[in-house]
Amino acid sequence: MDKTLHPDPLVRFLEKPRAAFTRADLIRYIRENAIEMINLHYPGADGRLKTLNFVINDEAYLESILTCGERVDGSSLFPYIEAGASDLYVVPRYRTAFRNPFSEIPTVDLLCSYYTKDGSPFDMAPEQTLRRAHEALRRVTGFNFHAMGELEFYVVSPREELFQTDDQRGYHESTPFNKGAEFRARAMQYIAQAGGEIKYGHSEVGNFTLGDRIYEQNEIEFLPTDVEAAADQLMVAKWIIRTLAYQYGVDVTFAPKITVGKAGSGLHIHTRLMDGCRNAMVNDDGSLSENALKAIAGYLALAPSLTAFGNTNPTSYFRLVPHQEAPTNICWGDRNRSVLIRVPLGWSSGTGQMAGDANPLEEPVKIDTRLKQTVEFRCPDGSADIYLLLAGLTVAARHGFEMGNAIRYARERYVDVNIFDDRNKEVLDRLSHLPASCEESARRLEEQRAVYESHGVFPPRLIDGLVARLAAFRDRDLRRECIGNDTRIQELVKTWFYCG
Repeated sequence: MDKTLHPDPLVRFLEKPRAAFTRADLIRYIRENAIEMINLHYPGADGRLKTLNFVINDEAYLESILTCGERVDGSSLFPYIEAGASDLYVVPRYRTAFRNPFSEIPTVDLLCSYYTKDGSPFDMAPEQTLRRAHEALRRVTGFNFHAMGELEFYVVSPREELFQTDDQRGYHESTPFNKGAEFRARAMQYIAQAGGEIKYGHSEVGNFTLGDRIYEQNEIEFLPTDVEAAADQLMVAKWIIRTLAYQYGVDVTFAPKITVGKAGSGLHIHTRLMDGCRNAMVNDDGSLSENALKAIAGYLALAPSLTAFGNTNPTSYFRLVPHQEAPTNICWGDRNRSVLIRVPLGWSSGTGQMAGDANPLEEPVKIDTRLKQTVEFRCPDGSADIYLLLAGLTVAARHGFEMGNAIRYARERYVDVNIFDDRNKEVLDRLSHLPASCEESARRLEEQRAVYESHGVFPPRLIDGLVARLAAFRDRDLRRECIGNDTRIQELVKTWFYCG
């Protein structure tokens, strides 16, 4: 493995990919790089990482931390655990180790998995649910599942008078009109050093002022990777972005909606099915395969209940409104940003010719770009429980292969590029719609829960807890009640500003 260009210092030092890290590797890195502390991180029910700090006393204690992990109080992390039987173990996963970019004390951080008192994986833990979902998909299809996220967020800072960007015109803006470019670049550097496989970053459409603050929307997009690693890197990325914002003295929010009439922030998820090193969603000519259509059918069929994992508070449904880029109709299409499932432009032809045309000194080259093709699920937002969302999408992809009519089901819900064009009217008239509230999402999850519980993936108690939590918002009519009531809307935004 060529280590010279890799941004992760552990990968460069150990000269191996993160997936191959061992306990002995980490001990050697810690010893030879004068690391003084270990931090263990693990996700709570609120979707945020929790932390335990350890000072390394000697090598025996270090080996104990890396081997045994530590006990934690599960009842303080998850609402469905009783205090009388709440002890859990958190055990580090070596492949997640990274050098802490913020600590002045040399520190290595790791993500953990939860285990019960008898050493079994804790079935209610979100990361264990994702693990089971992936194992079930492999058994049914023979494929591995890859995913990546488009992480959108607003950076909130004091208003400046110089080089102001027009309202809602921030897409791919450069400095000096984009004030947060340096912050975004530093966040990307730290995320990459922590193992995040980044595709690119840029400013997004959302740009507005509210009082004496400027709100600038940003996006960091990742590369497709194993679905469990994709979840881990999104968790670490959100932690890094928030911690860096605190250091910069600015605020950051992943909230789905800040105010009416301005762009909301999504968490679009791209997926692909992998047969070894081959993208099983693409035919040799670059067209979508029947495998892709089956996965799309599964996403469409379970879309109403997938919102229970990806759109988890009332403000999520202020973003999912008609005639915006956020979807409401359960359909799919090519390149269209108003559909629920989008098949992005995939470099299926002309790649070498374009490069040759742009660079006359270069000879045309032929590059196999089939790995670039993904299928994008567009309704989730920053309130999502990342592990459960990706577990739900993995279940949905598997479900597509278990449906008897998947290919026809998908083709009947395809719409052309312009979703609201008259040519699509017949299709639109028969389409179903995403839920319009947490209450409705809870009802749809209850209706479709058997699919998630099959193959032992989602524990029934976990589904029960999610249904109860969403139903408790009682927000069925909230969107209608808030029309014209800016004060009420801002109260809701403030409540869920730090969601996810």
